[in-house]
Amino acid sequence: MIEQIIILDFGSQYTQVIARRVRECNVYSTILPFSASASQIQELKPRGLILSGGPSSVYSSTAPMPDPGIFELEIPVLGICYGVQLMAHFLGGKVEPGQKRE
Repeated sequence: MIEQIIILDFGSQYTQVIARRVRECNVYSTILPFSASASQIQELKPRGLILSGGPSSVYSSTAPMPDPGIFELEIPVLGICYGVQLMAHFLGGKVEPGQKRE
């Protein structure tokens, strides 16, 4: 069995870079669309999950949302940019707008 990290893609221009950096650490990485179900992810038996960035805000009506079950998989989750917003949103935190965009 190959140990791997799953990266959920939320539209970041850096998703491929994130995958390459993980692989450079001698860890297999697989990129899946943000719509992948928790059961699909669980079947792959990943050691962790990375939520990539993206151009959206969690409060946008068109924001890409993952299966909430990903937070119940009992694996470490790393959020990057939009991924951090998602974690706060789903796990009871609050996301507030900044004074200026990045």
